[in-house]
Amino acid sequence: QQTASGTRDRTAVGVFTPKAAALFVATGVGLFLYFRHEKAQLLERRQKELEDKQTGRPKVGGPFTLTTHKGTEFTEKDLLGKWSLIYFGFTNCPDICPEELDKMSDAVAKLEKEYGPVVQPIFVSVDPARDSVKQVAKYVADFHPRLVGLTGDYQTVKSMCKAYRVYFSTPPNAKATDDYLVDHSIFFYFMDPNGEFVDAFGKASTVEDVVARVEKEINRWKERTGSLV
Repeated sequence: QQTASGTRDRTAVGVFTPKAAALFVATGVGLFLYFRHEKAQLLERRQKELEDKQTGRPKVGGPFTLTTHKGTEFTEKDLLGKWSLIYFGFTNCPDICPEELDKMSDAVAKLEKEYGPVVQPIFVSVDPARDSVKQVAKYVADFHPRLVGLTGDYQTVKSMCKAYRVYFSTPPNAKATDDYLVDHSIFFYFMDPNGEFVDAFGKASTVEDVVARVEKEINRWKERTGSLV
């Protein structure tokens, strides 16, 4: 490039002058800082949304110690590291409990085909006087093969039910030979791998409803953590 006097402008290299180069670099740095800031804000908003959702959940769950249908101890720590579906009922229940456990078992079976055994089905007896370990073992055998049955004495069962906001009407001094009816909440609870409450499913919920809800949470969890549990 030449000047009006005919001499070559030594400060120019084509049309990309040092001034243009400096402006280009400054613009690039500015864009980099802008997008880094936007990304940080996006991550912060997502974290805030997650915290808001968790904060907005009702307080359900807490410490407990019961006995499995195999005679081993089971506590709230055994819920960690997997998704859980927990149903409270009793083995002498004529129809509602079997229907709900069938629904829960079908949902777990469908989820298992897609994700593997990441959802643990659990049955908790609210009739400790009649539901011995042996009786619970016999009962859970009719449902999903991985269904864990839990029982205990009246006070431990009552304590867990209180933590999970479950109503039940079993008489505190009932004996195994007594004839009585048990009224109880008809829900099964959905807990995440941290043992935190996610949702509850009642009689109106279908197998498809349960599967869709659990899948939604599993996929959200995978997006955040990179794993299914």
